[in-house]
Amino acid sequence: MASIHDKLDNVRKPRVHIKYEVETEGAAVEKELPFVVGVLGDYSGDPTEELAPFGERKFVQIDKDNFDQVMARMTPGLNLQVENTLSEEDEMMKVNLAFSSLSDFEPARVVDQVPALKTLLENRNQLRDLLSKADRSEELETLLETMLQDNEALKKIMGQLQSDTPAEEAK
Repeated sequence: MASIHDKLDNVRKPRVHIKYEVETEGAAVEKELPFVVGVLGDYSGDPTEELAPFGERKFVQIDKDNFDQVMARMTPGLNLQVENTLSEEDEMMKVNLAFSSLSDFEPARVVDQVPALKTLLENRNQLRDLLSKADRSEELETLLETMLQDNEALKKIMGQLQSDTPAEEAK
């Protein structure tokens, strides 16, 4: 176990110092104090877990090394009602986001927490994969072009895909 002196070596020195002169016993002495700020507030938004009462909370030192651990302990969250632009109907969609690290704010991680967006992103990735395969294979590219131009074949495939989807979900 590291001693307290090892921990103090890792603590960054304050960037701002306050200097003032004090007269002690007739001599002016210059004193220098580090400027340290304590911020008090509730930064968890809509927490996903119950937090301790405000009076029982303790100061937490945050730095670049423990930021994710502090966030995980705070359990910040966000509960929203947003306009559902994914459907034709004029309805609201409930979105509940939970954050346990700074990387949870990345767009891909936010999308993973919203089922409708996650499905949309998965479909987009599948289409991108299909297009990259079609770029490598002229035979597949011509087959896809003929399928898209033939409405009857397209309807038949859409019917097969729709009938296959519930069977896959049941597995």
